[in-house]
Amino acid sequence: MSDQSASSAHLHAHLDGDARHGHVIEGRSQAAMGLALGLTLLFAVIEAVTGFFSNSLALISDAGHMTTDAAALGLALMAQLIARRPPSSRHSFGFVRAEALAAFVNSLAMLLLVGWIVYEAAKRLAHPEHVQGGTVFVVATIGACINILVAWVLSRGEQSINTRAALVNVLGDLLGSVAAIAAGAIIHFTGWLRIDPILSIFVSLLILKSTFGVLRESYHFLMEGVPHQIDYLGVGADLAAVPGVLSVHDLHVWDMSPGEPALIGHLEIADLNAWPEVLRAVKEMLLAKHGIDHVTLQPEPHNH
Repeated sequence: MSDQSASSAHLHAHLDGDARHGHVIEGRSQAAMGLALGLTLLFAVIEAVTGFFSNSLALISDAGHMTTDAAALGLALMAQLIARRPPSSRHSFGFVRAEALAAFVNSLAMLLLVGWIVYEAAKRLAHPEHVQGGTVFVVATIGACINILVAWVLSRGEQSINTRAALVNVLGDLLGSVAAIAAGAIIHFTGWLRIDPILSIFVSLLILKSTFGVLRESYHFLMEGVPHQIDYLGVGADLAAVPGVLSVHDLHVWDMSPGEPALIGHLEIADLNAWPEVLRAVKEMLLAKHGIDHVTLQPEPHNH
């Protein structure tokens, strides 16, 4: 280990009484992500080719969803590998935000895809195009089975914000496969061509709702928002109520990594000599009442 790496490791070390959070994600299963990626990408290619020859927007849309899923899974896998890197002298917080960043990018890509699907569907509603219903039905059924298998693989692995984002995409794609199955069957037995773009729009709207949820969560995390489970004003009030604390200011609460809240702030203390006891009481209160373990506080003397 180089002198610089050794110095960085020493500065990042957590001693007795420090938070347990280590700024690095461990134990996430890359094998499950890799398997899901391979299955999704393989069938996306098959479905895209079949959708082109059968002229089915529902099938092409489903192939587009699966391609986006493959990109999501690829980014998730890359982000998890990056997030496992320990903090360094250049990145003192580590790389855990790589997962949220990838989830945010995935969600934006899904929004663009949904926009394209709705645009194409609107054109086909005005001018229906011939679709090979039987081919669509068979291929979409296989696609649904692949999506179920991928969702099962992802649900059994350890969960992260990015894994959940990829799972949302896969479940959305499962809806796309179901819609394509329905479109293929209806077109094959009735010849009603407009069902293809209608179901494409319906599935796009369902996917839109899930995508916005992941987008909000990843954006909130990237912007260092107060964790949803924590009452910021309640934390401030509880800090001020600790014996020996006169006032609280410059208080910030955010997630170091998903599920690992951190807090920094300034406390005005009646007696600086009592700071060790006050700090101990503050830490015990924050962990017990708010689940905050990573705490950095600066004591200040009372200004008369």
